[in-house]
Amino acid sequence: MMTSILTKRIREANAQGRTALIPFLPAGFPDLDRFWTELEALDNAGASVIEIGMPFSDPVADGPAVEAASLHSLELGVNLDYILDGLIERKGRFNAGLLLMGYLNPVLQYGPKRFAKRCEQAGVSGLIIADMPADESTELRETLDAHGVSLIPLVGLNTGPERMKLYAECGNGFCYFVSVLGTTGQRDELPAEVLQKLQEAKAAFDIPIALGFGIHKPEQLEELQGLADAAVFGSALINHINEGGTCTSFMERWK
Repeated sequence: MMTSILTKRIREANAQGRTALIPFLPAGFPDLDRFWTELEALDNAGASVIEIGMPFSDPVADGPAVEAASLHSLELGVNLDYILDGLIERKGRFNAGLLLMGYLNPVLQYGPKRFAKRCEQAGVSGLIIADMPADESTELRETLDAHGVSLIPLVGLNTGPERMKLYAECGNGFCYFVSVLGTTGQRDELPAEVLQKLQEAKAAFDIPIALGFGIHKPEQLEELQGLADAAVFGSALINHINEGGTCTSFMERWK
């Protein structure tokens, strides 16, 4: 299997002695035009991977900030064609790896084969489906693999050793480690058991480990050195934009 561009970009950051940055921005947020400007700003500011949210009407894993931004995008008319058409139009402009994150139903409605083909055309290298267990992902994973798109494994505090092994055997790109039991959103402190569970994940996977959910300030990464190869942040970025900031000014804090 070829090494994913997602793996490459994270390892490049690690080779420079830093944690790779994976900002999350819902498609169409804060508005249909500015979204594309902010996406390019994230790339220019040094994001290793950019995670683009596919808005969905029943986002069971999203906290208040992500849910409100996603519902706003849906009201603006954002759909998969808006995302994929826009990325195809801009293909080749991004140095960062591109990743889509969302839920299974829109992908099924769009058609998995059509979706995978258009992701390849758009330069999308990975997909996170928050409500799809690994046991049921074989068909979709094979469809995506045929077009060079990695289905990113999600593990967390309640993932046991056997399931960790299952995810490791089929994982590609990177492993997304969910730091809390609950929805996305800012937390002042990560659960104490995160460090131990991250060690288990590092031992199980030979691809990078990205820590997400609850990350909102660079200081949180200091105790995770050597365990988390990348950090995913979404709610803090959305709140920063809602308060009048930009992706550029937000990313300045993380350099």
